[in-house]
Amino acid sequence: MNTTFHFDDWKRFVNEGILDSARLNKRLLESWYRCKKAMVNPYLNKGLDLLSKEELSEKKEKNSLLIELASPYIKRMDQAIKDSGMMALLVDPDGYVLSLTGNETTLSEARNINFIEGVRWTECEVGTNAIGTSLESKEAVTINGAEHYSVASHQWSCSATPILYDNDNLLGVIDVSCPIKSSHPFMLGMVASISYAIEKDISKRSYQEEIALVQQADHLAETHQNRLFLVCNQKQTVISASKPVRERFPQSIGMFLDEVLHNGYQIVSELPFHSKKNNRIVGSCYFLSEMQQSRQNISLHSLSHSKPFIFKGERGTSEVFQNTLKKVKLVAPTDTTVFISGETGSGKELIARAIHDNSPRKDGPFIALNCGAIPKDLMESELFGYVEGAFTGARRKGYKGKFEQAQQGTLFLDEIGEIPHSMQVALLRVLQERKVTPVGSTKEIPLNVRVITATHRDIMEHIKKGNFREDLFYRLNVYPIDVPPLRNRKEDIPYLIRYFCKRKEWNNFNVDDLSDRLKDYEWPGNIRELINVLERLHIMSLDNQSSQDLIVNSMESLTFKQPSSSSLIGQKDKEAVETKLTAREKIQRDFMLDALKKTKGNVTAAAKLLEIPRSTFYKRLRKFGI
Repeated sequence: MNTTFHFDDWKRFVNEGILDSARLNKRLLESWYRCKKAMVNPYLNKGLDLLSKEELSEKKEKNSLLIELASPYIKRMDQAIKDSGMMALLVDPDGYVLSLTGNETTLSEARNINFIEGVRWTECEVGTNAIGTSLESKEAVTINGAEHYSVASHQWSCSATPILYDNDNLLGVIDVSCPIKSSHPFMLGMVASISYAIEKDISKRSYQEEIALVQQADHLAETHQNRLFLVCNQKQTVISASKPVRERFPQSIGMFLDEVLHNGYQIVSELPFHSKKNNRIVGSCYFLSEMQQSRQNISLHSLSHSKPFIFKGERGTSEVFQNTLKKVKLVAPTDTTVFISGETGSGKELIARAIHDNSPRKDGPFIALNCGAIPKDLMESELFGYVEGAFTGARRKGYKGKFEQAQQGTLFLDEIGEIPHSMQVALLRVLQERKVTPVGSTKEIPLNVRVITATHRDIMEHIKKGNFREDLFYRLNVYPIDVPPLRNRKEDIPYLIRYFCKRKEWNNFNVDDLSDRLKDYEWPGNIRELINVLERLHIMSLDNQSSQDLIVNSMESLTFKQPSSSSLIGQKDKEAVETKLTAREKIQRDFMLDALKKTKGNVTAAAKLLEIPRSTFYKRLRKFGI
């Protein structure tokens, strides 16, 4: 695009707030509006948030793994970057520049806008830029000239891509920048290839650490032959177990630690394992003892399938949702704190209700609270209650908070990500001490409550931004359950339609024809949106429309319809998938195709060749349309 044209476009947006959406791609458009909302100064001419030498040194120490992994790749390209009039930057997850190397003239120009080591180059600080926008979107980004939100970067061209590990956790960002006159299309491919190589190194290192863990476990088994113990990685997944544990519970390998403990074991002591390379904790050995026979019998009886499983919804047949229900069945008989994640409208409260209905607390109350619907000023009194006279307008006899209301039962806190930061400390204390103090009182009330929380947000991103306490998350995330979106369980749509129609006594349209058409929709509003569509159809059916007309009209009402991956066929559809892939994903896809070619289509062998789990390989096959 023409830079002068972009500058005029920038001026109009800054002065009038008007922007033609065709001028910028979707990612940049979203970023500009974020900057406008955050009141970023578009006339900012340099970065202002700079670390001191001591602070920068601490940052580098904290991000030593990122620096260690990235430095060899940056060094390898150093001469090419210098010869091209560019510079390479390594940035931590908070947006601070940890290292910067490249062409001396370019580095000198960068110093004029404080584009130096120790500066924070996020959207909130300097507006839309490749580093900051890549941090926000977790995607590879190129931004040229006046596509930048602040004038500080208007003479620059920048390409950045995030470095991710363990299911989209952010390790940092790699960026190549230069004055716009030196810009080159290969910049984005360069950072994407470095990022992919680093991610592969992380995966390889994790694999080696697990091998080392297993070896340490084998050594431990020789010296503690008759002891009960499990060895877990940092994700609390069991990767090894002593012979006595394997004999009594052969399926323990691959399960979460918490799941194994529910089968009659308890932790006696913990022995952390350190990496010989950098002394970092890479896992732990948990020495166990068996529960008292009476407690073990209760646990095993609760986990048996002799009791009917209560689920007040439609189960369907999809494998992904059946796996979710298996987790519910496993955790329900225990008192473990559960953390449910899933998109809005996917049925998180239904899952929480199923846990309660199948638990020993089923005869107690089930109290649900949407944290996002409660004003911040009322959150404390709503959760913890208050005594008479606690504040102006307080009820005469006080008020029992949700924790007290849920005594002997279950408290479900939906949208926990919306809880104010000031309240998070108080909630953490209550969860730790199992006591609550109503507002205006000094008397502590003991609690006997099971807590289940849920969110539709990326809670790890919330933690990284400082909006959610990490210690509170780990207190809540004892047993995570993910509720799949409707687009990932489309085979359940006919069952869901029949279920809702039967419950509402609607029989005005052909369910089979409707199901076939509705499977082509991506359902951003999930089950809640499906119910709305069915209700709309029922109302239209009262006008004596034919079944076919009803279906056509229902599809027209779905204004955001996108074709599903299952309906994409032919060359045009492959091209559509291609355009949706980021630079990183295209590199991943090419590596996968090469691995499949080398292994003659053997997926297991190809996954092993790339040193990634087979489940991840299959997931990417579907995602990339291979």
